[in-house]
Amino acid sequence: MFANFLIGLREGLEAALIVAILVAYLVKLDQRSQIPRIWAGVGLAVGLSVLATVVLVVTGSSLAPQAEQIFAGTMSLIAVGLITWMIFWMAVHSRSLKGHLQGEVDKALERSTWALGVVAFVAVAREGLETALFVWAAAQSSSTATAPFIGALLGLAVAVALGFLLYRGAVKVDLGRLFKWTGIALVVVAAGVLMYAVHELQEAGVLPGEESVAFDVSGAVPKDSWYGSLLAALFNFRAVTSWLMLFAWFAYVIPTMAIFLMLVNRKTPQAVKSEADLRLSGANT
Repeated sequence: MFANFLIGLREGLEAALIVAILVAYLVKLDQRSQIPRIWAGVGLAVGLSVLATVVLVVTGSSLAPQAEQIFAGTMSLIAVGLITWMIFWMAVHSRSLKGHLQGEVDKALERSTWALGVVAFVAVAREGLETALFVWAAAQSSSTATAPFIGALLGLAVAVALGFLLYRGAVKVDLGRLFKWTGIALVVVAAGVLMYAVHELQEAGVLPGEESVAFDVSGAVPKDSWYGSLLAALFNFRAVTSWLMLFAWFAYVIPTMAIFLMLVNRKTPQAVKSEADLRLSGANT
């Protein structure tokens, strides 16, 4: 549940910050009458994300066992790709996110007021679809189907509340540091989902090496024990792990973590502070 809470918090906070920046900029421009367009776009994006989750659940449950394994493995690989792209994108563009969104608002106001809704829809739908796919993939590897979704919903709720408080100026958070540490944690979570994808594809016969076991600690770490469940929830840990699964974990974590840390650490302190604190000075004007 914690891993999915982290996913919901990270993705939800990014979406909440985007909406806060858009609304604050419209307030600053004295264009409050256009704010409902923003909320319309957000509502459509949320609806699309919910629909995507339902489609994934229905599709996965309606397939034959082998086809379901292939589907789950493939979708998990796509989820890992999307979450990796998201982590890198935010690491590179966090400094220019506010200016980029304000530029999009300026262009939208020149074209059509409803174009603002499109800007909000595209920005939030991207985060929502990533969340839907990644949480669904995590739910497939969980012993319970409901806990991952509950964790994600709790993370989203915290993200919305935090985004509102940031917009109102009630709290100040070093978002640069928050995104850095959640990014590090998500790299580990994504590696666990990658291991699950390899496991499913091995069981389906798509990938070889299922019988080539790197370690088997099922006796020491029972799947139904509290610590076994905790390790599975946090890291997608499997007591019986093949060499290919283990190789995939290290092959993903080492270069991905190194590149991510290089990207976030190359920012100057002033650049991080100016973008990460998100002082929406126009929100209350």
